Amino acid sequence: MLTGREPDISTNIHSTAIVSSDAQLGENIKIGPYSIINNDVELGDNTFIGNHVTIAEGTSVGNNCRIFHSSSIGEIPQDLKFGGEKTQTIIGENTTIREYVTINKGTVAHGKTEIGSNVLIMAYVHIGHDSIVGDNVIFANQSTLGGHVEVDDWVSLGGGVLVHQFCKIGAHAFVGAGYKVVQDVPPYILVVGTPLRFAGINKIGLERRGFCSETRQQIKKVYRTYFRSGVNRSEAIKLIEKNNPETEESNKILSFIKNSNRGII
Repeated sequence: MLTGREPDISTNIHSTAIVSSDAQLGENIKIGPYSIINNDVELGDNTFIGNHVTIAEGTSVGNNCRIFHSSSIGEIPQDLKFGGEKTQTIIGENTTIREYVTINKGTVAHGKTEIGSNVLIMAYVHIGHDSIVGDNVIFANQSTLGGHVEVDDWVSLGGGVLVHQFCKIGAHAFVGAGYKVVQDVPPYILVVGTPLRFAGINKIGLERRGFCSETRQQIKKVYRTYFRSGVNRSEAIKLIEKNNPETEESNKILSFIKNSNRGII
């Protein structure tokens, strides 16, 4: 059944799909067999929904997104405190969500779960309630975010990474496959090991994104002071502020460290 905003003639909805009369559909939408689009759902133009996908109430999907088969988007949180409050799941534009992904909506704490634009979420990923994911992020297969996790722009998680609730991962960071994140990961770095540890800056990622050699060296110097000078956190911050020029990157690093609630890896 299809009502809501009447799509253009290029929209293709399989006869077995169930689409709420309250759903708002853009142009050139494709919805595969046995998928369910619930009340209060918005699908942007040129969006592809595979078969057996469920998109729950309160979900907004941007233009040019692809959601592959058997994914569950915007379902209620796996949180015993959830009381049925009206919350949202927001997906940006040009985002790809592969098979068997689960993304839970927010709770009263934040009100929504947010996924940015140009994001690639590979198969079997889970994103918990109230999480915030930036733009240009890549989650490899079976990555898992607990509730209230914040992942900044251009972050990459290897396969099977587990991120504890309330952790934050800074922009351009890379977490190696199979590791567990239980404290905050600052921006621009590569982290590996159990327990998770600093393994250098994310050199390849930064090069690909146009960070010049001088900027990369400056980032490396900041982290050499923080992780390898042998002083405590407050003394390391003082040394960084004293011995490094004030740049956008150093300011971002220091702000992240100073505002960490769970502590730095």
